[in-house]
Amino acid sequence: MTPNDSMKLRRSFNSAPERYDRVRPGYPSEVFDDLAALAELEAGSRVLEIGCGTGQATVALTERGYHVIAVELGSELAAFARRRLAAYPDVEVIVSSFEDWPLPAQGFDAVVSATAFHWIDPAVRVHKAAQSLRPGGSLAIIETRRIPIGSEQFLSNLWRCHERWDPTTKPARKPATGEPPESWIEVARSGLFDRVTSRRYEWEQEYTTNQFLDLLMTFSSVLVLDPTQQAGLLRCLGELIDDEGRGRRGESIVNQLLVARRASLGA
Repeated sequence: MTPNDSMKLRRSFNSAPERYDRVRPGYPSEVFDDLAALAELEAGSRVLEIGCGTGQATVALTERGYHVIAVELGSELAAFARRRLAAYPDVEVIVSSFEDWPLPAQGFDAVVSATAFHWIDPAVRVHKAAQSLRPGGSLAIIETRRIPIGSEQFLSNLWRCHERWDPTTKPARKPATGEPPESWIEVARSGLFDRVTSRRYEWEQEYTTNQFLDLLMTFSSVLVLDPTQQAGLLRCLGELIDDEGRGRRGESIVNQLLVARRASLGA
């Protein structure tokens, strides 16, 4: 993927913030409980959030009493997040890419990114996240994988729809038990952190046909399809779910939390 392709995909989320907020599942509360414990956060901690989107994770952070600065590339997403977070005085939403955002002089107690860190330029993300932290502060990355549930025949037909109309999308693979988050190696090899830990959360979500088609229209790979491909994919999947799934589509969702502590100066 070229940098231009990546940026096009990143910007696609900005086109429908209301739909994104309505249909995207959030995160189990245990994710944020464990994040607080592993990063040793408490009320008043300073947190930088990368890619806040519509503010789903931001609400969970602000409700725990943290002072949050959230950096979001999409202006429409940021505007939605500001409205959603209007009741919380200790949060600021800034429109910028993380790569271009100038770091404040004071380091943060934690840098958090929920299902967004993989969109940041690999040449920048880990090093700038570390630079954003005070010594001993923590980088927390939440990763999400969605794996469809169904019979072998149903799943085979599901991917036939994608192969015809959206061939760049590949079947999601469920992480094996004990398998670390994808960002683990990158973070550990950077040499900028002296402790890396992770937690896993697995749960299921079910959608009606219309709910699932609405959800599809929040994924970058679908949003950037040309109109003919997009309509063909939605029609193919809708008919399949109605006929073989009896109007229901389930998925297994795996969230993985990685928390890495920035090495102290001189360590």
